[in-house]
Amino acid sequence: MAEYATVAHASAVPPGTGTVVTVQGQAIALFNIQGTFYALDNRCPHQDYPLGMSPVFDHTVWCIGHAWRFDIKTGECYSVPGVFVRTYEVVVEGDEVKIRTDTIGGDEMQRH
Repeated sequence: MAEYATVAHASAVPPGTGTVVTVQGQAIALFNIQGTFYALDNRCPHQDYPLGMSPVFDHTVWCIGHAWRFDIKTGECYSVPGVFVRTYEVVVEGDEVKIRTDTIGGDEMQRH
């Protein structure tokens, strides 16, 4: 059975912005794109720069370190083919944003 943790109030994350939340000790980038929420690992696999505070354009987050671009929906890196950041399921119930917790952790992403 899927498990979820409340990580934010939807009203606290305006559309077109991101923030960083912590779930089970792990930093996760949370984005509100036109009222739909997405979550992915907060660290760029290149040099661990935080993605949650990086600029967002449409469904793409640009790493503040070296401008690697990631699809917020899939975690795919547009800058380096074959590189991904982990994504997480998000649900919104009323004003509560929840991230699925039983998928957190696991293998580390390959560094470049």
